[in-house]
Amino acid sequence: QVHLQESGGRLVQAGGSLKLSCSASGSVANTEYGGWFRQPPGKDREFLAAIGWDNENVDYAASVKGRFTISRGNVTNTLILEMNNLTPEDTAIYFCNAARHISTLRQPTAFGIWGPGTKVTVSS
Repeated sequence: QVHLQESGGRLVQAGGSLKLSCSASGSVANTEYGGWFRQPPGKDREFLAAIGWDNENVDYAASVKGRFTISRGNVTNTLILEMNNLTPEDTAIYFCNAARHISTLRQPTAFGIWGPGTKVTVSS
């Protein structure tokens, strides 16, 4: 079982930037990729971006490509999500998760266990 802890969410003004962090522990060795997701108020959780723990494969949802950047942190098994030009539509709780296949990360419903998430609020 992978344990996840997200951080970095806060209130930010539209047009601003924010960097989120995710720390994964537990059975991370059973996974090959880490990814970011978000759940806006009243909506389903959606995939945002994924990256290989030990390879350079990346994947982005069309809705955030070019505006969000995923990377690995300096500490092993950490993920970073840099978000630029934020809009109120980016308001959501942001989560991370990990999987063996990058394609699995595009299916949030495939995961039964999530961390607490970190709340991002973008004001207009």
